[in-house]
Amino acid sequence: MTSVSNLIEQTRVHGSLYTSESLFAEELERIWYSGWVYVGHESEVPEVGMFVLKSIGPQSVIMTRASDGEVHILHNRCSHRGNRVCMSDSGTTNSFRCPFHGWNFGLDGTLLGYPHPEGYGGRHQLDDLPLPHVARVDSHEGFMFASLASDGPSLMDHLGDAAEGITRLVRLSPEGKLDLGAGWLRHRAHANWKFIVENETDGYHPQFVHGSIFSVGDSRIGDLYGERSSAVTRDFGGGHSENDLRPEFRSIDEPMFWFGSSEERVPNYAAAMRSSYGDDQARKIMVDGAPHVMVFPNLFIAEITLFVLQPLAVDLTVQHSTAVQLAGAEELNKKMLHQCIGSAGPAGMLLADDTEMYERNQAGVASKEPAWIDTRRGLGRESVDERGHPVGTANDEIGIRGFWRHYSSLMGDVVIPEGGRS
Repeated sequence: MTSVSNLIEQTRVHGSLYTSESLFAEELERIWYSGWVYVGHESEVPEVGMFVLKSIGPQSVIMTRASDGEVHILHNRCSHRGNRVCMSDSGTTNSFRCPFHGWNFGLDGTLLGYPHPEGYGGRHQLDDLPLPHVARVDSHEGFMFASLASDGPSLMDHLGDAAEGITRLVRLSPEGKLDLGAGWLRHRAHANWKFIVENETDGYHPQFVHGSIFSVGDSRIGDLYGERSSAVTRDFGGGHSENDLRPEFRSIDEPMFWFGSSEERVPNYAAAMRSSYGDDQARKIMVDGAPHVMVFPNLFIAEITLFVLQPLAVDLTVQHSTAVQLAGAEELNKKMLHQCIGSAGPAGMLLADDTEMYERNQAGVASKEPAWIDTRRGLGRESVDERGHPVGTANDEIGIRGFWRHYSSLMGDVVIPEGGRS
């Protein structure tokens, strides 16, 4: 038996951290069920009566807009005998009716009624059995987070400086609002969720894994992660990180270059941005572009596409992805949707390449040798920014090391069997 802290070093982590079933069970309890997890966006339930099915790890939850106008996040579990009360991905309804015994619940969880009430001594005898709310719910810029634990740090304490990445995304809208109602794609990857988190902050792989796509599309994205790039990778702490491409975009200094466009090609959007933010601030936003931020443990803002991770087993993760749509940016939204489909859709190329890498990684760590995975890239050139965050070049593994430091703080005392397979 060995503790997790002994399997995480400054320059390497042990392969068993991706394959131990007992460790995965502990992760669910300590990370997914005890901390803040991104669930959904308020724009997915814009009207009263609307609901969407969401998840916290393997746990099913329902996000609703009830008659009080508020967003509620409810456990998808009948308070009577535990049956699922909602099986539809989304829709509009007045209530949720359990198919097992007909108990009926409001969109705020209230128990509205139950058949044959005389068996319980009459009506309103079971008002203490509503659909339970998730213990804590909070939001930032319309992004809804939930925690199954009744106590713990506030959402803003959890997010720290990673919150600015969410704000940057929202400010790309002239109206300061997002619409994440375009629909969600789901991809199953036979890989541990931590491989996917690592990939999302890894600027070392795009030139190689996606090189052929960049070449065919005559894209300069690969150059943004090259050795000559001025972009940086930043560890925000708390398991959050970003690939900050702003230094490179600022050196180019062309509004909308980040989007493969120009002000002249999106005149209505540019005019709306300048009207909302003023000339100088609008120009800065349009030069800086969208963020590339990993919010621990499950939200990845990939510029104009969002990915949400759902771990189902030690070697199985579902990635939910959707296109960002900006309120008041019709000239951009259609292209954003097409790019999301082209990269993460059923015939998309980018996510298919990445998934191949996740699954090869998972197969690789099943081998006994070598037992360790190296994470030292850029350690010798790591520095600290003006806010005290570790930073490195665009393709250094600073974000990965930051993830493992935070992971160790949460999981370090967990003991797993030698070999880690149980």
